[in-house]
Amino acid sequence: MIHHDVTIVGGGCVGLSTAKHLSEQTDLDIAVLEKEHHLAEHQSGRNSGVLHPGFNYPPDSKKAQFATEGTRRMKEYCAKHDVPCDELGVLVVAKTDREEAHLDVLASQADANGVEYERLDSQAAIAEHEPHAVGQAAFYAPEAASVDSQQYIYALAREIQQNGVSLYTGHAVERIRERSSGYQLTTSNSNIETTYLVNAAGLYADTLAQQVGVGDGYQVIPFRGEYYEVTPDQSELCKTMIYPTPDPELPFLGVHYTRRTDGKVIVGPNAVLAFGREAYENTDINLSEFKDILAYDGFRKLLQSQTMLSVAWSELNKSYRKKAFTKAAQRLVPEVENDHLHKSYSGIRAQLVSDDGELVKDPLAIETEDAVHVLNAVSPGLTSSLPFGEYVAEKIIELDDRSSC
Repeated sequence: MIHHDVTIVGGGCVGLSTAKHLSEQTDLDIAVLEKEHHLAEHQSGRNSGVLHPGFNYPPDSKKAQFATEGTRRMKEYCAKHDVPCDELGVLVVAKTDREEAHLDVLASQADANGVEYERLDSQAAIAEHEPHAVGQAAFYAPEAASVDSQQYIYALAREIQQNGVSLYTGHAVERIRERSSGYQLTTSNSNIETTYLVNAAGLYADTLAQQVGVGDGYQVIPFRGEYYEVTPDQSELCKTMIYPTPDPELPFLGVHYTRRTDGKVIVGPNAVLAFGREAYENTDINLSEFKDILAYDGFRKLLQSQTMLSVAWSELNKSYRKKAFTKAAQRLVPEVENDHLHKSYSGIRAQLVSDDGELVKDPLAIETEDAVHVLNAVSPGLTSSLPFGEYVAEKIIELDDRSSC
């Protein structure tokens, strides 16, 4: 049977970043298990590719720390490894007095988190940045960037292999069993023994953790985000990135515009309940997983909120009615028309929900005496991946140091 000192389940941005930092700081024998035959098949490769500089997160929070540090480090990493990364900046547009007042909150958070920004107080000032965006005020953050997330994942994979990490693709972990020392992992291709475990399995992190009695108070609820692409002849409707002002009472940002590193402009995502953890189309359903969602007390409590019910209906409407999606896109750029948008890709967000019906908003990694379970790497997960992976690696190093004493 194969044995490794550390086995990381999940070859996404957090798992690979953890392997990178462990391989740089220790002589441990490290393996990464990825269930797919290709990397970046799920959350790490199915996102907008935006680096969020940290103005949207409360000061002193893990999100703020990881986002501000992560943006800086990601840009350096991309430059070193020839990963496409364009510093375009983001324009956050306010359409109402209430939204304009919230720009003050963003400015305060930006000041506290050391994020560069500019306040724009007129339509004319907005048009200087984005000629087709319409609003009464805006917040501009020049440090926001667009990165090719899939090339980033493969750069990490090449780097860790050069550092001696074993990368197993096509190895879906089916069962985790605790041993007297460490764990035995049964995968679709082999059995592996490991002294330390890092569970970074994304959409299935909760189910694996619960096999060994961790994270019983939580469940991942999958939310699908669907994107449209602006037709090439209309791509000048967005030069950089155009975002709505976030509503602090709502869990998701809303439809926005992103210019990718390949020059394409994508619009989205919405945030609709997926009928399975990998139900990427609105016609997909995994009956077993959907039943688990409906049976979960935390999910039912979440839907007791009138705000969540309203959001759920609105997002579902955007998923099945293109005109509703276009209407949401027109709020920021009125010139965009239904025919300007073509269906693109979709991703699924692994949103952790607690038994009391609360959305877990901060990163969550639960540590035991010989494992770290990353149960929540919620947005901005890609932006945060380098410092978050280092944080997880340091936890494993601490465990190893304690066991050596």
